[in-house]
Amino acid sequence: MIWKRAKLWITLGGMSLAAFGQPTAPIPDDPLEVVTGQIQPATTTAQRSAALQLLNRARSSYELRNANSGYTLDITFKVDSGGQTQYDGTWQMQDVYDPKQGMRWSARLNDQFSRVQISANGKFYAESTTNYIPLRLHEARAALLDPIPAGQSASHDAIRTSMAMFRGVELTCVLLSTPANAVAAAAAPARRWDESEECIDARTGLLRIHSQAPGRYFVYDYSNAPQFAGCTLARSVTITEGGKTVSEILVQRLTPAPAADPNLFAVSDDMKARGRAASMAGAMKYSQVSGSGPVAHTVCVFGLVTASGELIDAHSLQPWDPNSAAAVNAVKQIKFAAEDPSGGPPQQHMIFVVESFASTGS
Repeated sequence: MIWKRAKLWITLGGMSLAAFGQPTAPIPDDPLEVVTGQIQPATTTAQRSAALQLLNRARSSYELRNANSGYTLDITFKVDSGGQTQYDGTWQMQDVYDPKQGMRWSARLNDQFSRVQISANGKFYAESTTNYIPLRLHEARAALLDPIPAGQSASHDAIRTSMAMFRGVELTCVLLSTPANAVAAAAAPARRWDESEECIDARTGLLRIHSQAPGRYFVYDYSNAPQFAGCTLARSVTITEGGKTVSEILVQRLTPAPAADPNLFAVSDDMKARGRAASMAGAMKYSQVSGSGPVAHTVCVFGLVTASGELIDAHSLQPWDPNSAAAVNAVKQIKFAAEDPSGGPPQQHMIFVVESFASTGS
């Protein structure tokens, strides 16, 4: 999952980043934080297998390309971040997939931004107004098409489960965190800052709430849900941060496309000259403690790290906290590697840094 790979992408400039073994304040209340009852560590083989099977079933509902059938997917999403991130406004996005030719997706925000990206022979090429995919566009694609890890990816994680009610429906919530913190997680009475949360309707197998970090929630609505080759895609996804709706994603159409126009997948000379385009990789998480003594405040900062190592749109998921600005400033001091040291293709990542502030300075 995200924890091991994260260490490859960061250099430290006088700062101390650590795994999630540090003390933190309790997570803040949020109406979408539905895990409020007893949480059960999944320690036996049977318990872990059941949780992983639930994740796999939920994931299968939006793995459109696994059907090996062509389709066209038309999406709009409206971003209203209040200036916290770039490119507010109403976006248009389209995916065209042909199992024999590849994937072509495009996105546009009026005259502010446009991008066309084509996958060819396992490589990505793009024409774009920027050399990276903006945070809210990356977010929208992840929310609708790749929100939760496959069971295989989560198979080594610490797993806890809890039952919750949401809009009259009973959900099974699976909490995942790095295996290094399994002991601490097992003893925690509530969700921890390091845990992602996937709340699934076990009856239908559909994901209803996804939360990579406290303060940030995706809510999935399947009213009049689009169906394709055994997949059920959410009709809409609402994304909230700090209790405020920042993005609303709507699937306009999902239609079969048995024979797409080959010209759509042609990689132009300009695309080739630009080199391989960045792909959207998994999120990264870190924690950091400022000062010494008991932790009084914890703030999660969310942003995007480009393939060139630039931090984009870093902002707090707890903007009301008195240490919110300090947390964002601390994250901006982190130096990220320009490329993957292993020499892989260029990738960009969404990033979460959990900043804890002690009650007394050192």
